[in-house]
Amino acid sequence: MKFSLILLLLIITAIPSFPQKYRDRLVDYMTGSFSSAEQAEKDTNYLNIELEMVQIWKDRTDGPWIYVEQSVSNHKEKPYRQRVYQLWNRSDGKIESRVYTIPNPLRFAGDYNKDFPLIRITPDSLTLRKGCEVVLYMNDYGNFEGGTVDSNCASDLRGASYATSEVTIYKDKLISWDRGFDKNGKQVWGATKRGYVFLKKVNRLRIN
Repeated sequence: MKFSLILLLLIITAIPSFPQKYRDRLVDYMTGSFSSAEQAEKDTNYLNIELEMVQIWKDRTDGPWIYVEQSVSNHKEKPYRQRVYQLWNRSDGKIESRVYTIPNPLRFAGDYNKDFPLIRITPDSLTLRKGCEVVLYMNDYGNFEGGTVDSNCASDLRGASYATSEVTIYKDKLISWDRGFDKNGKQVWGATKRGYVFLKKVNRLRIN
């Protein structure tokens, strides 16, 4: 019996974990104002996109939670993508960014710039995009990289059957490559050469 208990403890302690300080670093890297303007100036295949990410609901213990707005630079008032991410520790030592959609999202356009973004709704109002979670790990350089798993993220945008996301997150930039594929594996939307390079302009950590 004693041997079995020792063996169980060894197994439990051998399971890798995602230390709090590294998750805090990930939140710090992810939150802020980002822009692909420099990339768009060099390559006309890429648009000038603004990306806003801010931590929300900091009093909750099932987070961190991050509100995301993405828009073309000259149409900031009408973001084409609004999401909420929930960062979740996995038992394999990686961290999972779960993706949620927001009901009637445009009513919250610009909320990233408020003192208490998304204060008018709670997580139970959101819809989880199952299969679209991004699994991240910290590489040898202290940056974070990862992506969606296989073809699990369903999408019907522009004739797609599924979507994939690949992301690398640095202290001062974020590279994101979102693509859609039809049922035969042919790409039907998204950048074709490489991901969008978003340079960080402003940090947006919240104290609430």
